[in-house]
This record gives sequence, C-alpha cells and structure tokens, in this order.
Amino acid sequence: MPLWGFYLPCRIAASVTPFVQPSLKSIWTTSVSLVSTTMDAVDKENRDRELGSLVPVSVEEWQQWGTSSPIPAMVAEVIEDIKALTQESEVHVNFGGSGGKLPGSFKDLEDKKLKEVYKSLCDSEKKLQYFSARQIACRLLGSRQHLCQKCWLAVEDCMCSKLIKCSLWQGIKFWIYMHPKDFLRQNNTGKLLWQMFGIHSAALCLFGIHEHEDIMWNAFRDSGKNKTWFLYPNRNESPSSVKDVFSDDQFTNLHDGKMDVFEKPLNFVLIDGTWSNSAAMYRRLKERWISTQGDEHLPCISLSSLGASVMHKLRPQPAWDRTCTAAAAAGILDELHLLPSFSMYELDKQAAATGDALDVLLEALVNRRLRLGRSIKRKARHNNCI
Repeated sequence: MPLWGFYLPCRIAASVTPFVQPSLKSIWTTSVSLVSTTMDAVDKENRDRELGSLVPVSVEEWQQWGTSSPIPAMVAEVIEDIKALTQESEVHVNFGGSGGKLPGSFKDLEDKKLKEVYKSLCDSEKKLQYFSARQIACRLLGSRQHLCQKCWLAVEDCMCSKLIKCSLWQGIKFWIYMHPKDFLRQNNTGKLLWQMFGIHSAALCLFGIHEHEDIMWNAFRDSGKNKTWFLYPNRNESPSSVKDVFSDDQFTNLHDGKMDVFEKPLNFVLIDGTWSNSAAMYRRLKERWISTQGDEHLPCISLSSLGASVMHKLRPQPAWDRTCTAAAAAGILDELHLLPSFSMYELDKQAAATGDALDVLLEALVNRRLRLGRSIKRKARHNNCI
C-alpha cells in the first residue's frame, strides 16, 4: 500500500477544528443577547408606532381614508387632547386594541378624561358629537402604519389590486351614512362603494360629525325634496318599493334621452351600522328631515328582491332579510334597471360590479383568517328568523 494512504487521514484530521463543549455560561449569554435584541426590536417598533400615531393628521391623510371633506374640528381637537394627555402622563400610548381601541394603563387615563369632558357637556348633541369624534380619532390614530387607507384592510392583506373600478351613472349618488364604530372596520362593505365608484358618486357621511352631516343635508336641499330616499327596512314603517316610487310620471322623461348633466342626481342614503346602532341613526335622520323639510314622513324605500349577502358566510345578520350595505346598493341598482325609464343606463352591470367587489372583500377576509389560524365560520344568529 502506498505511503500516502497512511498520511491523508492524518492531514484531514489535523485541519478540522476540535469540537469544544460550550459552557452553560456561554449558552446563557448568547440566549440573553438574542432575547434582548428581539425585545429591543419590538420596543423600537412599538415606539415608532406610538410616535407615528401622534403625528398631526394632515388634510391629505384624512381624505385618503375615503372622504373629500376637511378634517372635522372635533376630531382634530380629540387628537390634540390625546397628544397632550400623553405628554402630561408620560404613559406610553398604545392603539393595539381591536378597532384602534386604547388598551392598557393609558386607556384608564383617557377614560377618566372622557368622563370629565362628558360631565362638562350639558347638551346631548354636544355629547353625541364628542362620542363620534373620539371614536373616529382613536380609530384613525390606531390604524396608522397598519391599515391600507383605500380598502381598510391590514397592509399585508390589501385587496386594492384585485378591485375593479366602475363608473356609476351620473344620475345617482349614494350616501353612506356610517356609524363611527364602523369607521375603518375591515369587514365594512360601505367602503366598497366609493372604492369602486369614486368619492363623488358614493360619499361617506359619518354619524354625529356635523361637518359631514351638513354637507349631506345641503346636497339634499340643492337636489330638491323629491330626489332623496332612505333605505331602511324597518317593519314598523311603511316604505315604498323602488317600483312604486320610480314608475311615477316624473321619471318617464329619462327614457327619451340621458339625464341632463346639469340636473341634480337622485340621492340614496344607506344606513351603514350594526342593526342595534341603526335605530338611533334612523331617528337622527328623521329629526333632521322634519326640521329641514317640515315633513313628518321620511321618504323610505325598500327592496323586494334582495337575498342574503355573500358576507353572511363571515358576518351573519340578525335575519335573512337584512343584508350588508354594498349588497343593498346593488339591490337598488338592479331594481331600477328593471324599470323602462332606467334600463338604458346599464345599472345591472354596475350592480354586478358591486357584487364582484363583495366577492373580492370576502376572499381577502377569508385569507386573512386562514393566515392567522382563525375559523372562517361564524355562529349563525338568525336561526329563529328562517
């Protein structure tokens, strides 16, 4: 056997670094270092989010959430109050709760501040305005660096690239009258309407924010009393059907040609809130209608062919005849399309586009739940209504 056969293993062995059993001290030091680095990164992320949350809200940022209005004065005031309270208390502010809520010790301080403000407000209207402004301010600050400003979903779940925009016939304008607790909710469907049709065809109006409500009521006044309808399927009321209202002679002239671009659109108000909150929203609309129009009868319409929304799969409604905001808008468009006066405006295609947008939202929400390891089914709450 050649001599090199004896020396090769020795040379390889000599080139290998001998294994040294690490001491417990070195393992502990390395582990502590890794944990410390991770905690520092988390703390930095929390500090960055906290500092980012307290940066003043610009008009541009406010409008990117889905509105063309200026920043409501009381919302800006609440944001400044939160900033001042943070500086005075030296307690870290955290908007990590659901819906931008304030958890932790700062919440206790802010709740105390809220009670003091409520006590100082003698007028119920002022209290409502402050309640709405506080809800919106906290959700706005808590959603920074977390939600997409267009679709209101977490940035990693953004669905904007999948949503196909569509032009709404200029003779119709939707008003999404939204409760502040639905503002920036990821499963809210009212947001789809201005995402698809644009903020001038589908306008956001926040309940209790007087700047928003004034804009909406001024538009009603300019359009005329007979061009505003409220969709609210309350069994205690007697709403008219779409067919009953729009088969009237005043709309037959639409069949001969397109609506004059200078003519005011038909306003449809969609109440966008939970069914428990919608009753208060309806009462507020009715009170304003009486005070501005001098009419006890709020012009309500109902839908005759509305089925369960696809959102029932994730967010069951209290009854099968109650549906989400976007599906209600699609229902209005579909029923108008069946009338001869409106058949030429392709409202059926605009309704179908709304349905497609609902499918996109549902898919995004399902994928998010799967990614987070959550169930994609909710316990039904309407069994007694079938």
